[in-house]
Amino acid sequence: MTEVAAGPVESAFEVNGRKTTVSAPASATLLSVLRDRVGLTGTKFNCEQGECGACTVLLDDRPVNACLVLAASAHGHQVTTVEGLADEGEPSRMQDAFMRCDAAQCGYCTPGMVVSATALLCRTAHPSRADIEQALSGNYCRCTGYESIVTAVEAAAEERGRLQ
Repeated sequence: MTEVAAGPVESAFEVNGRKTTVSAPASATLLSVLRDRVGLTGTKFNCEQGECGACTVLLDDRPVNACLVLAASAHGHQVTTVEGLADEGEPSRMQDAFMRCDAAQCGYCTPGMVVSATALLCRTAHPSRADIEQALSGNYCRCTGYESIVTAVEAAAEERGRLQ
């Protein structure tokens, strides 16, 4: 049997609207590449098992746990991190709602929560409370401040509805 050395793999994808090419080991996760090679540290490193949602990013507009996605599999796709949700330096409607509703207790889970909630509002204009709870079910808040988080998502949805 011949062993093949696992050298670096070059991957090209779009991160927050910018074309990015990285060279990383084939086993590198999207999370490690975003944080260590692209310099986007808003996506949090935590469980590395897809259990907590702190590393949630959008991959072609779908929320994924970046700790479970190989960076090479993002080749040719679009990745949006929490940093990419802001509009020319201004917080997105969801980020603003989280701030107004005091939905960021320690703040560690907040980026993943905001990304998951943003994905929800992209596919459901008027989510019910149950829709919001389901969309955030893969994101854990160790501070257990879920009430203010759900309130923030409701506020962002309501504001979005008024502006459309």
